[in-house]
Amino acid sequence: MSEQTKEAVLPRVGLTTTDKLRLLLDITKKISRSLDLEEVLRMIMDTLDSLIPYDAAGIYVINRERVGDDEAEAVSAFHTEIVRGYDIEELLDLRLKVGEGIIGYVAQNGEPVISPDVRRDARYINARPETQSEMVAPIISNDEVVGIFDLESDELNAYTHDDMQVLLLLASQVAIIIEKVMLHEQLVEKKRLQGQLEVARQVQLQLLPASDPVIADFDISAYNFSTEEVSGDYYDWVRIYDDQLGIVIADVSGKGVPAALLMAFLRASLRAAIHIGYAPHISMAKVNYLLWESIERNQFVTAFYGVLDTSNRTLAYSNAGHNPALMMSADGSAHFIERGGLPLGMFRDTRYYEYYLSLEPGQVLVLYTDGVTEAANKSDEEYGRERLEQRVREGRHLGARELIDFIQQDVLAFTEGRGADDDITFFVIKAIENKETTGEGNRSK
Repeated sequence: MSEQTKEAVLPRVGLTTTDKLRLLLDITKKISRSLDLEEVLRMIMDTLDSLIPYDAAGIYVINRERVGDDEAEAVSAFHTEIVRGYDIEELLDLRLKVGEGIIGYVAQNGEPVISPDVRRDARYINARPETQSEMVAPIISNDEVVGIFDLESDELNAYTHDDMQVLLLLASQVAIIIEKVMLHEQLVEKKRLQGQLEVARQVQLQLLPASDPVIADFDISAYNFSTEEVSGDYYDWVRIYDDQLGIVIADVSGKGVPAALLMAFLRASLRAAIHIGYAPHISMAKVNYLLWESIERNQFVTAFYGVLDTSNRTLAYSNAGHNPALMMSADGSAHFIERGGLPLGMFRDTRYYEYYLSLEPGQVLVLYTDGVTEAANKSDEEYGRERLEQRVREGRHLGARELIDFIQQDVLAFTEGRGADDDITFFVIKAIENKETTGEGNRSK
């Protein structure tokens, strides 16, 4: 008998264990170099038949789907990633839930299943009439079932324990590529958001004053120490007349981009009221109504707005729920000014009142946001108003900008370099003895 005849009559010998290991190693190497989930799954399917014969196969990923608006009612369903050997188009839209069918059972319990005769298996849901036996392995990532690897055969009792071990190994490789793709997508999304946040930060910086005001008989400076790319704190100054200066400090509820957007809205609204010439308490009432109309009910803004009259050395102001201002005299005596109303945006028709302060030479008025007083050390002790008062007392001889840095350095020392958990903003007004003025300051470091 010729060699060709012998080959024709002898049964085809399957791959040796060494051959299978080489194929698995090759798949592993390719997976390690790829971030294309579809390409890797297609490669696995193309190689799989050489390792474990099948008549139909599929890889399915579990998706969490919300039912209505209740997160607690979310259910898990299967999304088809790749299938082979099925004749029905509907399988591509398989919507089995976890717990339904053999693959649903495996997804729910995280245990592999070999069903030698699916007709005798109560868990089986008939999606392919020719199928006689089935083998299903969970795809597990970080101890959670994220998908299912399913093989079906037209023969009874087609799969062995050794086949299951090979399938579990392939399932682990699929888990690796799924996790890699998810991490890569998260990284890409993070970089995209960081780019957007940087743009938002630059826009927000443009909304802050480019320099400190220069005005006779007063040394004035303001600064924002932001804990994130964008800040919910806000300060501003507007020259109304040569001897009148509008000053603002505000703190928007929340953090990040939503707080920054609300801050921009506040700035536009308050500046419009200032340019119209409304008194501080009228400006607050107008802005309060605009905010009440425009923002969510759980949002609000605390704000202090005053008009400094340098000729009369007086400050007419209105306080909408903001931190009490600290007034420090030249001799070191001090008190917090507790007068004020409700935060902006909470109620439609909130009334605000106008108050007056005299600013004599040597006095220092410190406006601040609660990020400074609520800054906590490792023992959860807050910086507090008493420490703020003591620090201002120690640094009252400094210029306005130097005083801000003096306080901030103390906050950093108190928190052991950790800094505050919330944005910190200062607005310092220091009445000086003569007509000397300070140079322009930068708004950021």
